[in-house]
Amino acid sequence: MGSSLEAAVERGIRQTIVAVFLIGVDRRNPGAVVNSVVAFLGTYVPAFAEGEYGIEFRFWQRLYVGVAMVLHAVGMLGPYDTVRWWDHLTHTLSATIVGGAVFTAAKRRGHDPRPLTVGVVTITGLLWELIEYLIHAIANRLGLEPILVFYSRRDTVLDVVFNLLGALVVVLAGERGLSNLVDNET
Repeated sequence: MGSSLEAAVERGIRQTIVAVFLIGVDRRNPGAVVNSVVAFLGTYVPAFAEGEYGIEFRFWQRLYVGVAMVLHAVGMLGPYDTVRWWDHLTHTLSATIVGGAVFTAAKRRGHDPRPLTVGVVTITGLLWELIEYLIHAIANRLGLEPILVFYSRRDTVLDVVFNLLGALVVVLAGERGLSNLVDNET
């Protein structure tokens, strides 16, 4: 990692997610607890990828992943229900992260990343929506509070649209924004 400022920012991101975890525990909000654990682990994905694939993330790329994880975790404390655009933002950010990974992997293997990026983001998004629905339905049937919430068919369609927006962002900006991950082959 670069400077001590960068390390402090990453530490602050993780501390924010831990705070969401603690608030979730205090509120007995299983969705916030589980999602903050996943978000916390998600902040380590760049470091894991660097170690496994011999690539080096730029600080802004690490920050991007961290902010996406924070927004997702914080959303579970209420913004998903009260801030109309929160879900759209987090779906777009998540789709760009998934799309960025696919784009990078495809480019490193010499493939055209554009159709793969759109296809994988679409399939992943649809699978996520199915999982969200099933978890919500099973929790309701068992009388438990679900860790994921299915809002409506309209929300599902909007989620897919914003996932596609994220894929489009990667298709349009991936060559430039992810060049350090593609060109740094080992």
